[in-house]
Amino acid sequence: MRDQINDALKLAMKARDSLKTSTLRLVNAAIKDRDIAARGNGGRDLVGDEEILEILSKMVKQRRESFSIYKEAGRLDLSDQEAKEIDIITEFLPKQMSDEEIKAACEATIAKINAEGLKDMGKIMGALKAKYTGQMDFGKASKMIRDIL
Repeated sequence: MRDQINDALKLAMKARDSLKTSTLRLVNAAIKDRDIAARGNGGRDLVGDEEILEILSKMVKQRRESFSIYKEAGRLDLSDQEAKEIDIITEFLPKQMSDEEIKAACEATIAKINAEGLKDMGKIMGALKAKYTGQMDFGKASKMIRDIL
């Protein structure tokens, strides 16, 4: 993952694509911050692909929230920039699951854990995050789990 992002950054710099360059630099900075935090905890030097996927998912979520806020405020210039950054970051995420696939995964996880109510929500979400990081919108999954339970 790290190499893919760095290669894309180099290509963006050669193409003089300023938005893509700045977005990928932000991604690299977030990854380096996590590397430093992992090192400070006495852990390994570099974070793995799972944590990079987690970082990218979080960045997309932040930009989606900003996009909706800017759109509501009538700042179309800023909302367009957020939308373009979302597109750039999602290039590095695995294919996102459809609503039907999310529902099927939720139902399978509930059956596997033998969840009986909302008190098991944490176990279900933990299992889903372990298996589907970067592939699933966990906000949608949470709503579906509540409906199923």
